[in-house]
Amino acid sequence: MKRKIISTSDGSKTIHIEDWNEQYHSVHGAIQEANHVFIKHGLIFFIESLYKTSTIRILEIGFGTGLNTFLTLLKAKELNYKIDYVGVDAYPVTKEEIHQLNYAELISKKDKFQFEKLHETVWETSQSITSDFKLEKQEKFFKDINSDEEFDIIYFDAFGARVQPELWTESIFEIMYKAMRSNSVLVTYSAKGSVRRAMQAVGFIVERLPGPPGKREMLRATKR
Repeated sequence: MKRKIISTSDGSKTIHIEDWNEQYHSVHGAIQEANHVFIKHGLIFFIESLYKTSTIRILEIGFGTGLNTFLTLLKAKELNYKIDYVGVDAYPVTKEEIHQLNYAELISKKDKFQFEKLHETVWETSQSITSDFKLEKQEKFFKDINSDEEFDIIYFDAFGARVQPELWTESIFEIMYKAMRSNSVLVTYSAKGSVRRAMQAVGFIVERLPGPPGKREMLRATKR
């Protein structure tokens, strides 16, 4: 499928898939969306409300551009938390596309080398990005995840249900629920009623929250 780099409303770049008219991040602001959905309502919420482990384990559904990973690394360093991070993606972004993204320039120029390191690490191997942040990238389909009570937080950042409805079903959320520890949280930009009902059907407690710029609501699902 034909892809191109475009600018979003906060000046940050994202990848646009022309055949689907779909983006990797919100056109209303890639960085703003990631901070609002995944950092504020995912990582920070977990630390303030549910945190009990020495190391926080995070699963990202759709590693993509590495933006969510980079923001998590920086926030964890700021707050002095240890993170084990697993990013799953069936179709990794190319090096040429990564070189056109401007996240490090806008977020933290001095940490650009760490953003680059996220993408240089070998797939299928857990590697240290910093002394407190480990990353393992896995190239697989989401339906093939077979983790059992491993993760404290899931960033569910798959392409939207409009273009890939099979990624937003009860069967996928059963896999997510099984992969999560007790008192863990899953966050996503989606607020569709069908998504909320699929989450509730597998046992999640689901909240509607104010969405990022350009979106009225988002969802947060907790496994108690």
